Amino acid sequence: MTRKPSLARLSDRSSQALAIVPPSTEEPNGAARYKNVAHPHAALDRAVMASLARITAGLSPHAVLDAWSDWAMHLARAPGRQLELIEHAQTNWLKLAQFAASTAEDSTADKPFTPGPNDTRWSHEGWNAAPFSVWQQGFLGAQDWWQVATADLPGLRGLNARRTGFMIRQLLDTVSPANFPHANPEILEAIWKTGGRNLVEGAANFADDALHLLAQEHRPVPDDFALGKKLAATPGAVVYRNDVMELIQYAPTTRKVHAEPILIVPAWIMKYYILDLSPENSFIRWLVDQGYTVFCISWRNPGAAQAHLSLNDYRVQGIMQALDVINAIVPGRKIHANGYCLGGTLLAIAAATMAREHDDRLATVTLMAAQVDFAEAGELLIFLDESQVAFLEDMMWAQGYLDRPQMSGAFAAIRSEDLIWSRAVRRYFLNEPDLPTDITVWVNDTTRMPAQMHSEYLRGIFLENRITAGRYAVDGRVIALKHIEVPMFIVATETDHIAPWRSVYKTALFTDCDLHLLLTKGGHNGGILSEPGHERRHYRISHRPTGAPYVDPDTWFAAQSPKAGSWWPEWAEWAATHSGEMTDPPNMGAAGLGYTPLARAPGTYVFQP
Repeated sequence: MTRKPSLARLSDRSSQALAIVPPSTEEPNGAARYKNVAHPHAALDRAVMASLARITAGLSPHAVLDAWSDWAMHLARAPGRQLELIEHAQTNWLKLAQFAASTAEDSTADKPFTPGPNDTRWSHEGWNAAPFSVWQQGFLGAQDWWQVATADLPGLRGLNARRTGFMIRQLLDTVSPANFPHANPEILEAIWKTGGRNLVEGAANFADDALHLLAQEHRPVPDDFALGKKLAATPGAVVYRNDVMELIQYAPTTRKVHAEPILIVPAWIMKYYILDLSPENSFIRWLVDQGYTVFCISWRNPGAAQAHLSLNDYRVQGIMQALDVINAIVPGRKIHANGYCLGGTLLAIAAATMAREHDDRLATVTLMAAQVDFAEAGELLIFLDESQVAFLEDMMWAQGYLDRPQMSGAFAAIRSEDLIWSRAVRRYFLNEPDLPTDITVWVNDTTRMPAQMHSEYLRGIFLENRITAGRYAVDGRVIALKHIEVPMFIVATETDHIAPWRSVYKTALFTDCDLHLLLTKGGHNGGILSEPGHERRHYRISHRPTGAPYVDPDTWFAAQSPKAGSWWPEWAEWAATHSGEMTDPPNMGAAGLGYTPLARAPGTYVFQP
């Protein structure tokens, strides 16, 4: 556990206390810029905010109060909307009363309210019988009313409308009948079958989870999913290591390989092996089997000592250093660069910078579920405004990084009905074990993020959207995505709530190069892990030649017919058209140039807790 700063330590630090400086032209990336201030109270202010942030799990009280007050004041001055809500409440109550009456005569009566697509709390047959069906419909009716009540109002900021709607969903979920043993038919059935043993054993599960949460302990990877054996098991070696990343080179499985190697840049928000899970759905293993020489970055899991690392450090010591190493191992060949999620965002920055500097080492650029424009960044925007970012910065100032629970909690809250409440019922009332899968093991193997780098990301990239606004600078000079001339391949996923596909699609708006756009079935992770043979998969794809006019996403979607199957072969075929002849595999590392293999894949950084 990280020690909280004592008053003495804060006093020692006060002479060089950090204070946020508003973004200016001298700070082109809108990062949390810090300067030395003489007054010792600056450190005290930040320490108080950091302590409050720990209590609220990083949620700014001001942002919450601002959202509710903005909503309430605009609703108070809108008598027409008030009458509309009164009428809507009357309608919902009438629907519920009619349904309750009909269930007395016909248990198959049509339900007036239906749960959302991700709401799995009502799958048990018992919810179709009275009185459970009436309780369920009452809850869903209340949800429906609040959804209308928190809709946009003239003058109400859209962010606050979404925030109030989000917060009321969280509050309603706490009183859902599915959460209480006496109101949930599935729990009552389990009590009857086990004589109440499910509640006793579920309570033990709750106590165990609570202890791990309070201690902030990182659960180890189960033996059945051991890293290097079951997961992240593609053979290879670490050929370079620095303070930011390890670079893994994978061993060839074919007699000949494509001349141009591939560099994979994963997100630093989680560990890299989402792209090297079990052998049957490992994207990296599949690429190696197709005759590609694959390199992959494995980011370090940073601690307080790495608080100073910036986004530019990740670009220079990560992507650019990896390109240098690959050039030494595979000399004279251009590189296919493939970035996933935030790794794709960083790759786009690196590619635009390289284009500006006339660095032509890239053969192609692929962005998978990666955004370059964040104006429509989906539900994560709910968590970000100036107050919220400043609050997180104070918390990171005290501990040096954004910790795992503070980050994973936000993702879970977006789908709380399934990721929080349904799991809680299964584990604490039904005593159903959390059966691990390769992807759930990866989801739980979270990482930290350095304070400076994450602050720059939140402010400059996410909050201020500086990449596409022409205000993101590298080495003091603004970059432009339109400078990228190499062919690009953009992969988006249909149900992505982290990088919505229409937001990912906007890469086409800010680039002029030859570009392929592909939209595949699935979510942020499942859509990317779409190995050949995966059932019920499809994708849409188009080609935009250099300089072709922009087409909006809805028009594009309507014009593309779905193709059955995995998108992986489509990408491999595209990459092959931009590759040279097949050749002998390169050596593992380049000992003569100082790149001797240091460890077997998956390396050491992936094991950092």
